[in-house]
Formats: sequence, C-alpha cells, structure tokens
Amino acid sequence: MKKNSPDIIKSSGKRVKFSFSKLRRSLLKSGATKAMVSHIIDEIRDELYHGISTKEVYNRAFALLKDYKGAYASRYGLKKAIYELGPSGFPFEKYVAEILSIQGYENSLNEILQGKCVSHEVDIIAYKDSKRHLIECKFHNEEGRNCDVKIPLYIHSRFEDIYLNEHHKEPGQGWLVTNTRFTSDAITYGNCVGIKLLSWDLPKGESLKELIDRSGAYPITTSTLLSAEEKDFLLKRGVVLGRHVLEKPFLLDHQGISETRKNRIISEFKMLCNTGKCDEK
Repeated sequence: MKKNSPDIIKSSGKRVKFSFSKLRRSLLKSGATKAMVSHIIDEIRDELYHGISTKEVYNRAFALLKDYKGAYASRYGLKKAIYELGPSGFPFEKYVAEILSIQGYENSLNEILQGKCVSHEVDIIAYKDSKRHLIECKFHNEEGRNCDVKIPLYIHSRFEDIYLNEHHKEPGQGWLVTNTRFTSDAITYGNCVGIKLLSWDLPKGESLKELIDRSGAYPITTSTLLSAEEKDFLLKRGVVLGRHVLEKPFLLDHQGISETRKNRIISEFKMLCNTGKCDEK
C-alpha cells in the first residue's frame, strides 16, 4: 500500500487520491505554523489507510490542531461550524446578513414583496451604492448535498415575478447564497440569467469562505469551548458572530459560565476573528 497517496472517500461517496498538499494548505490557513502543520501531517500520514473517509481525516486534523490552540482548530473547522447553524436555516440567513453588513451593505430580513402573481418572502434585501439586491439563502446541514439547477430556476422565477409587479427592475441583482456548493448546471444557469451565485468556494476571490476569513466574521459555532447547549442559547438570542460575544459577554453569565472559562471563551474569539476587526462596529 502506498502510504503517500491512499484512496479516500469523499462525503459524496466518490473515491479519490488523498492530497497532502491540499491538507497542508487548509491547515496553514488556520493560522498554525509550518512546523505545527508538518508535525500534524506526519501524524496523519502514519494513520492513513485505503478507504478512509475525508470526515475521519478532518476529525483527526481538528483534534491535533486543538492540542496546539483552539483558535486554529476553530478556523480549520469553519465549514462544519456553519453546518451547525441549522436546522431551521434562519441563523444562516442572519449570518449571511451579518457578513454583508461588514461589507458595507444595509440589510433587512424576511420582507414580503408583492409579485405580479403572488407575494414572496425574501430572505435578505441588501442595499449598497443605490442598488437593491434580492437575496435567497439555501442552507444545508449535511455534507455532500449541493445546490442543483432546480434551486436557481425556482429562485429566478420568484425574482422575475417581483420585478414584473414593479414594472421595472431596480438597479441591483438577484443573489443565491448557499453554505455548500453549486452543481455545474446550476452555475451555468445562474450565469446565463444573471443571478449572483455565492457559495463555499464561488466566486473565486469572493467566496463565502474567503469573505469570512477576510472579515473575521466567524460564527459562534466555531468555538471549541462552548457546548452545543450554550451555542443554541446564544443563537436563539440573535448572537451569531464571535464579535457579538465580545460585545455582549454578559450573556455568558446567563449560562452560569465560570469567570475563568468565560475569559478563555473571550480570548478564543478575540484570536479567532483577529481582535481589531471584531472591535469594529
């Protein structure tokens, strides 16, 4: 068996060759040093076997990063943390609105707009530079579930009904945002009809992951110190971002969190979202 390139099973069920370079890049993006990353890869290399799942590799890398520093593991675990915003999907809509707000957009959530035929609830209406953008969010809380062409087809028809009722289209664009990926047909259709597609890895340079990393807009679910119950408590009170915990640390007291642990949680979020950016209002 070739230790350097075993077959692994992706969340989609597809079997591919394992990429050490891809693992190295993702670990470095967490903030870990080259020495730490080399050590982690050496550990994982000795533990790999043909048929191992990407989830198993991720879990092992996450555990090894956490041994060094929780914030590194939190950054590395961003995609999984977004899955944990479910299952209703509303926290994801609010999370996207928060990311847009950091980008300079003014947002309103869950507004009802009248179409020519029927009325429509729009997840987010975002305003910037005298343009109005109608935004729909498609949240998946399971790995391997991508947005196929049926989703942009449906969303486009809703937007068109709204525009027909307004007799003219305001300057702006319809958006479709997902926490997973779009199929090739969905991308082709979205580009053809002029819908902006925003996903985990699209568009290049402005993808969801890249926007989060640049802005420090990490969700509270990235924390390695908060319990699932504590995360749920905060989400139900509209606390979606790590920076919100820094703005309202008293909410941690409501859960009976000790002062020592509270300080550790605050320190984790300060490091995670790069302190300066988190202090911006």
